[in-house]
Amino acid sequence: MCNEARHAPDGFRKITLGDFMVIALSDGLFDLPAEELLVEDRPGVVRALLEQARLPSTVSSTVNGYLIDTGSRRILVDAGAGDLQGPGLGQLTHNLRAAGYAPETIDEVLLTHLHPDHVGGIVSQGRAVFPNAVIRVDAEEAAFWQDASHIGKVDASVSASFEGARAALQPYLASGHVRTFNAGAQLASGVMSVAMGGHTVGHTGYRIQSRGQTLMICGDVLHVAAVQFADPKVTIRYDGEPAQAHLTREHLFAEAAREGYWLAAAHAPFPGIGQVKAMDEGYAWQPMEAIT
Repeated sequence: MCNEARHAPDGFRKITLGDFMVIALSDGLFDLPAEELLVEDRPGVVRALLEQARLPSTVSSTVNGYLIDTGSRRILVDAGAGDLQGPGLGQLTHNLRAAGYAPETIDEVLLTHLHPDHVGGIVSQGRAVFPNAVIRVDAEEAAFWQDASHIGKVDASVSASFEGARAALQPYLASGHVRTFNAGAQLASGVMSVAMGGHTVGHTGYRIQSRGQTLMICGDVLHVAAVQFADPKVTIRYDGEPAQAHLTREHLFAEAAREGYWLAAAHAPFPGIGQVKAMDEGYAWQPMEAIT
């Protein structure tokens, strides 16, 4: 992998992956009260790891999306929050244009899951932001968040996702531009869906491969890199199934460290791309900038 835009504006970063161009896109920042939302596996571990990383109890969290330009297809993975969250977010479309891509040129939008900070950006004032794109999402994920009877199955902190998902998908459903898939589906040449359950019922990662290089886009497998790489057992209140979220994270980190592929995480510091190193206890995150 080669960083093609080391001096690009902070809102986007272009990276080559084999024959593909990957563009990391920032949707902005929001305050995440880590000590309040993270669920410890042992008392005091969150504060200790935050202090070790010289971070406050409320961290400034990024929201990242990724555009995959294969040469023949332009595939966006996650679209940011749009109008569904605070004023610090909703910048992904602006940064997409700054990187040289108009929203009308996007062929597909792959969603890791249907929480507002990933799906909200596909609409603006009820209209499709990507009018020519097909929206793709895991079938279980789509069914769950479009059925408000499931609201009692999630933490109150994510209950607004039901209304947000329905509103975001509506214009694409009306135009017949929503397609669901099952885990493990090949979605395009070099693009495969990977089940990463636990955070939500159909939380999905995407394995991007070209000329022997691999980038795994992992959505919300982690929320606070400084804590959850060092201690993958730490979960977050947003997780629908915390025990499964922990197992998914452990498996992904172990595989990434063993195989040496690149990881792209929605809430790792922008551009959110790096590699994972196994330690005696836990793992260490190696940002792309520290490697290339």
